[in-house]
Amino acid sequence: MMLFHLRIPLMLLTLAWVFNDCCTAAEPTQKAQRPNVILIVTDDQGYKDIGAHGHPYIDTPQLDRLFEESVRLTDFHVRPTCAPTRAALMSGRHPMRSGIWHTIMGRSLMRGDELTVAEVFQANGYRTGLFGKWHLGDNYPMRPQDQGFTTVVQHLGGGVTQGPDYLGNDYFDDHYLRNGKVEQFDGFCTDIWFDEAMKFMESSHGAPFFAYLATNAPHQPWNVDPKLEQAYLDKGVAKTAASYYALITNIDENLGRLRSFLHEKQLTDNTILIFMTDNGPAGGWPLRGDMHARPLPHFTANMRGAKGSLYEGGHRVPCFIHWPAGQLVGGKDVDVLATDIDILPTLASLAEIPTPEGPPLDGIDLADAIRHGEKPPGDRIHIIQSQRLPMPSKEAKTAVLQGPWRLVLNAVEPGSVELFNVKQDPRQSHNIAGEHANLVASLSGAYDTWFADQSPMFTEYSRIAIGADAEPVARLMSHDWLTAESSDCVWSHTGVKSGQMGNGPWAIDVREPGTYQFELRRWPLEQPGPIEADQAGIVVGQVSAEKTVDPDNHYVRFELELPAGPAMLQTNLRIPSRGNKTRGAYYVYIRKLPSSASSSR
Repeated sequence: MMLFHLRIPLMLLTLAWVFNDCCTAAEPTQKAQRPNVILIVTDDQGYKDIGAHGHPYIDTPQLDRLFEESVRLTDFHVRPTCAPTRAALMSGRHPMRSGIWHTIMGRSLMRGDELTVAEVFQANGYRTGLFGKWHLGDNYPMRPQDQGFTTVVQHLGGGVTQGPDYLGNDYFDDHYLRNGKVEQFDGFCTDIWFDEAMKFMESSHGAPFFAYLATNAPHQPWNVDPKLEQAYLDKGVAKTAASYYALITNIDENLGRLRSFLHEKQLTDNTILIFMTDNGPAGGWPLRGDMHARPLPHFTANMRGAKGSLYEGGHRVPCFIHWPAGQLVGGKDVDVLATDIDILPTLASLAEIPTPEGPPLDGIDLADAIRHGEKPPGDRIHIIQSQRLPMPSKEAKTAVLQGPWRLVLNAVEPGSVELFNVKQDPRQSHNIAGEHANLVASLSGAYDTWFADQSPMFTEYSRIAIGADAEPVARLMSHDWLTAESSDCVWSHTGVKSGQMGNGPWAIDVREPGTYQFELRRWPLEQPGPIEADQAGIVVGQVSAEKTVDPDNHYVRFELELPAGPAMLQTNLRIPSRGNKTRGAYYVYIRKLPSSASSSR
């Protein structure tokens, strides 16, 4: 087995590539042989919603073609929700080690000291680009451009129309960020991500590239071209399911455009193209109040559960790998237990590049399994949790995977124990825990050990840096409040527009001592409006201040002298129209004032 996990300091490895580029005449030939990599991750699609997986009425001809031409990991698992999966993909580590176990509430922020797959490729001379969804932090040092991506076109937060995203976006002609700068784009969101990715690939001019193409579709809201939606309505699909399927068909059409582009540019042969999704499906069934007289039946691919579930339907997803030059073709199934944390070490091995020095990986190299069908050594155990909580709990819903066995804990109720053999019972209908007490004890013990290994990281906050040169103005949003209850976290545009009550602190890191200006707003700069408060307060660590405010003003500013170091930041706005109840400022813009301004204050 070829393992390319040699740890080399990142700076030395980068300098070596720069030196070779400048001084080695033979290097261009070698570099041209290194494979390009395209990682496509769709949002909330799951396993079932592909025609090749047996879906009777979804239209995915391009995905079906990729299915027929690829090596397929048939037992591939991710997390039940999106940010944890994305952290696992980027870091090759269990996401709780990175500070991520939720999608909001400050628990979707990846620590800046993680070594990402983008940094691995960048250190080895690759151009790197992200197009679409990041959902691992919108502030320094967690942004994609801080984590190894040199070209970034993205929306903010966990989806278009979530709180950090540009207010007013709706999938059509939206404002997104290009390398941190707001820019208006023409067209539909998924089309834009693919367009920008192809521009990036074409601009590489033969240099190897790593492109992470992460669509926000088919995540809600299910806004889509009415023509694509009508095609499903004509089949008798319920409207809410039709719009969801139409978003997937649009992704499929873009996959076809991408593959045509790769063929035209003669990039197909030496490009590793991976398609996967981030968790189980979140649509495809009629919602309440949206039933036809004779709705089509809901297709499940014979699996139980959907997004958020610890049954197979919540975390087993497709993973197609196509690389003609590497003989990863032909529609072959590889039936080994494979997971999101394996993507980083496997790609490094396939590309034959060393991994720079960084935190230890949890994932394993599956290159030999993919190429030759070899089983990884040992009888692997993998653990998946759904920790949509302020702090991880050992009693959270959990799945322990080993071979065909699935130990599912706390899914029915706290303390419940279920055991399934998914080869014999793919629907997980028959709990056989009582028949296999020794196996239940063994898998439960593996979970106990695993959770204890994760737990030291739980109390370490992922902190947003203020006063950093890389982000002179930090825009904080209530999506990242560290709240005790999700109902207190204003994480969406819907919550902003309705004036949802809630509050919580942000975990910050003051990079340099000095005077900082804090601008508190109820509405963001792109759509300014009245603050609605008559009194405002702010607390940063041990420093606090209060002011009287005109409710018609758009903002209130505080200037605070702060020491360097970690702190919690919290704001309070008293709202007369809500019976003098308080809520936090949804948006806070922070800048460090120059020392001359501080001394003249």
